[in-house]
Amino acid sequence: MKSSPRAGAPGLRVIRGEGQRKQEPLADRNAVARVLMEAGADMLLKRISPVRAQEIERKVDRVLDLFDRVDAAPVLMPVLKRHLDELEALMRETREVRAARR
Repeated sequence: MKSSPRAGAPGLRVIRGEGQRKQEPLADRNAVARVLMEAGADMLLKRISPVRAQEIERKVDRVLDLFDRVDAAPVLMPVLKRHLDELEALMRETREVRAARR
């Protein structure tokens, strides 16, 4: 037998976002990981090609590796910054292409 929810217990609610995404800067590992999840979802929804998703995955893997290497050798920070800028540019282009398909 299934029990009913308690009276006054919080349920699911919708938070209105008006469909606008705020693009966060790629400043840490978590933001970079979210890029990978976004690309995976876009590929599954056929908003981007598997080739583009693989390119994004390759760049994300490289950036995450660089984050680890910068922890041990801070002198590599300019290299990490350059790769982060390249990933941001690729994602900006990807989002523009995706928006144009709608």
